[in-house]
Amino acid sequence: MKFGLLKKVVVAGLIGASFTAVTSVTAHAEDLFDQVKQRGTLRVGLEGTFPPFNSKAPSGELVGYDVDIARAVAAKLGVKPEFVTTEWSGIIAGLQAGKFDVIVNQVGITDPRKQALDFSPAYTYSAAQLIQRKDDSRQFKSLDELKGKKLGVGLGTNYMDMAKSVPGIDVKTYPGAPEYLRDLAAGRLDAALNDRLMLAYLLKNSQLPLRTGATVGAGNPSGIPFKKGNPKFAKAIDEAMIQLEADGTFSKISDKWFGIDVSKPIK
Repeated sequence: MKFGLLKKVVVAGLIGASFTAVTSVTAHAEDLFDQVKQRGTLRVGLEGTFPPFNSKAPSGELVGYDVDIARAVAAKLGVKPEFVTTEWSGIIAGLQAGKFDVIVNQVGITDPRKQALDFSPAYTYSAAQLIQRKDDSRQFKSLDELKGKKLGVGLGTNYMDMAKSVPGIDVKTYPGAPEYLRDLAAGRLDAALNDRLMLAYLLKNSQLPLRTGATVGAGNPSGIPFKKGNPKFAKAIDEAMIQLEADGTFSKISDKWFGIDVSKPIK
């Protein structure tokens, strides 16, 4: 009698474990597209401190080029954007951990990142540009000329990788642009490196004695990354991006923030 009862308990336990395993596999296998549609929102990771791409207006509302792009993409998917702000240094890890569905924050499409993440088609093309002090008469024309010099970059950015790829540069990393611009103005750096599209904005609003320098390297495409293994979502994002380019939405958003169409490759 006891053996029969024990057998029933064991069998029931195995059935329960099997059901749990199947449920877990099913949940894991669910495509991100289905999750987004069921939720009704596209969770978008961004810094919120990266003007003119994304920042908070005095009202507290998020504004910027990336914000407008995210809203347009979400609309094409038939959902609302839900913005999640986070520091750049942890933004990729946040995506991998499922804190948000996508990142819309000028994430460069690079081979190492493509090994770990899937990307939408590019929606921004830019290039790296040096920043120097106004009273510095030196004209650095390439990163090679910064060997033995101190160069400020944002932690975890393409520009950090670019700078570290040139042996001999003393690369100093910072949480964001405000910190390294202050150090550059104070003479603690010889130059800094950032995106050419935002330098005019940065320098205008920093009120620091700085100037733009040479453009270095090839053009950098930026796209929208998301976790691998979501073919339906990848197709939906691709179609949304193609439609937004075709109907002129990308061009309109670009002109609003930069006065030029930054969604096209640099010629």
